[in-house]
Amino acid sequence: MLYSKIEGEGQPLLILHGFLGMSDNWKTIGQQFAADGFQVHLLDLRNHGRSFHSDEFSYELMAQDVFDYCRANSLEKITILGHSMGGKTAMLFAAEHPEMVEKLIVADIGPKFYPPHHQTILEGLNAVDFSLKPSRNEVEEVVAKHISDFGTRQFLLKSLYWIEPGQLAFRFNLPVFNTKIEEIGKSLPENASFGNPTLFIRGGNSNYILDEDFELIQRHFSDVRIETIPNVGHWLHAENPKMFYEIANAFLK
Repeated sequence: MLYSKIEGEGQPLLILHGFLGMSDNWKTIGQQFAADGFQVHLLDLRNHGRSFHSDEFSYELMAQDVFDYCRANSLEKITILGHSMGGKTAMLFAAEHPEMVEKLIVADIGPKFYPPHHQTILEGLNAVDFSLKPSRNEVEEVVAKHISDFGTRQFLLKSLYWIEPGQLAFRFNLPVFNTKIEEIGKSLPENASFGNPTLFIRGGNSNYILDEDFELIQRHFSDVRIETIPNVGHWLHAENPKMFYEIANAFLK
């Protein structure tokens, strides 16, 4: 069963994080939605955060995990918001269970195929030798040799935790990501479609959703709006949370 943090009362809103992330990444925005009349479910997807680890990893399985979560929590009608990998999971879930999804919000990912582009990040994470019992600072020093961007490093190091005194580890399942990394880039199945209101929000500086991708998005999602937040990259909800929230909330209301 997926780990979740539930806040607020009202219309159920599920929020799915991106690759190598966790539910915590959405805590602030989740609290805003909860204060605005939603029952917010911040989920950790399989192999991430506090959810279970599995050798099996694919969008089909993650969408099934979300379905099982809804069943276990008696959620019959939901709104779902997903970022990056979570966005693709949300798209597939909505296409497979349209009767359960009132509205869909996808943050900075399209339905298309993405070639593998996480190699440097995986190299940096794999360079950490936890058997040496490194401190947090030492882990960051190792990772910094591969990942120069401070924001990306901070995002990844959020998943560091103490298994026991003196022993750090990553919460995510790095060994499985090393072997299954091609799963992350897979496209939405060609026949997948969803007809209820859908909102795509992209970062103006991000290259994940290009203008030429609009046609494919519209083919899969017939009732769709595409909004752009200027001057932000792929982590648009962290870089401009105020504008992200305003756009998402206006669509939901």
